[in-house]
Amino acid sequence: MNVLIETKNLKKYFSAPSGILHAVDGVNFQIPKGSTLGIVGESGCGKSTLGRVMLRLLDATEGSVLFEGKDIMKMSRGEMKHFRQKAQMIFQDPYASLDPRMTVSELIAEPLVSNHIYKNRADVYQQVRKMMDTVGLASRLINSYPHELDGGRRQRIGIGRALILKPDFVVCDEPVSALDVSIQAQILNLLMDLQDDLKLTYMFITHDLSVVRHISNQIGVMYLGKCVELAPAQELFENPKHPYTKALLQAIPMPNLSKRGKPRQILHGEVSSPIDSGPGCRFAARCPYAEEACRRETPVFQDLGASHFAACRLCGTSADKA
Repeated sequence: MNVLIETKNLKKYFSAPSGILHAVDGVNFQIPKGSTLGIVGESGCGKSTLGRVMLRLLDATEGSVLFEGKDIMKMSRGEMKHFRQKAQMIFQDPYASLDPRMTVSELIAEPLVSNHIYKNRADVYQQVRKMMDTVGLASRLINSYPHELDGGRRQRIGIGRALILKPDFVVCDEPVSALDVSIQAQILNLLMDLQDDLKLTYMFITHDLSVVRHISNQIGVMYLGKCVELAPAQELFENPKHPYTKALLQAIPMPNLSKRGKPRQILHGEVSSPIDSGPGCRFAARCPYAEEACRRETPVFQDLGASHFAACRLCGTSADKA
């Protein structure tokens, strides 16, 4: 397995008025070249923060992010400039992430201009036109402004901006959540086609399990800053281990009417505070199988075989089979 990027005990904490917020807390995983890691979880679980720390848009509190074997947290300014070209991000909001005063051509050209890739202006705009064709933007839109376009075209601009420097790794931060369902499918198919054509490696952040199953090779499930389960996509859907993962999967709408009578697991209880988190499982307050030991002991992220990992002390017990 040729690993492009990996995290080791990655942590990101923020100071809050009432204590320390554990946004990302000890996350470990590897992403092989050319593959997609999907990251799922509820709003506020730390998905987007994780993506930003992996690109060093935010500095880590502890731990490391290794890109091609080098820790980006220890890179010099010159090394970071090279890394910025190799790792890019597609943002969630295709309007807020674009400067409304710039045209389509200026927006896509900005990374080339900022990094002084081409000295000749004509060469810059030749690359812009190629990228517009690659992401499915008509050439007639080259002088349009973001407010003149719909959400799908705006997101294509964001994709073009991210790919114009020919990166190897792209963090996709919920790139389709703000789009209509029909447009979502177009953007997802575009991202998958671009991955095949350009040999890209993705980390795809979303709260939509149907989407992440469609695009991911492996999936990580996050809960309050912790990665509670990590497995190949098919394995996760067919054989979930963590109670939180099972609850998420059961929440997916069922288009098959014959299966709608099947009982679903409803989560009860309050979400634990991520501020100054103590020992114990953070999901224990909502877990129907939690024991007293779950509230005292922090679960170990254990290898269950078949590249399947879970942080639950009840894995292998009767609760696991429920």
